Amino acid sequence: MSAEQAAFDETIHAPVRLRISGMLRGVEKIDFAVLRDTIGISDATLSKHLKVLGDAGYITTSKVRSATRNDARRLTWISQTATGRAAFDAHVAELRRITGDLGGALDQ
Repeated sequence: MSAEQAAFDETIHAPVRLRISGMLRGVEKIDFAVLRDTIGISDATLSKHLKVLGDAGYITTSKVRSATRNDARRLTWISQTATGRAAFDAHVAELRRITGDLGGALDQ
């Protein structure tokens, strides 16, 4: 990604949304419960942050009936949109630009 495409994104930068976006960047979709448990937050907190990302057009959600359960519960799957991937990549590029792409220099 070029420096011209780098852009700080206030929506993504919030710590929980940054973690959500980073996790989604590497997968096609993720189950709500897996995302919640991996990040270590409550259902309500995750829902709040997903709403912000959804309103920005960065994620989509879909509900499907579980094939392994005998009840009516549905699983919620979260996917990052192309717009969300581009925004995340641009945000990461801007963070690298801001830090001078220090890489492992801070570990020394």
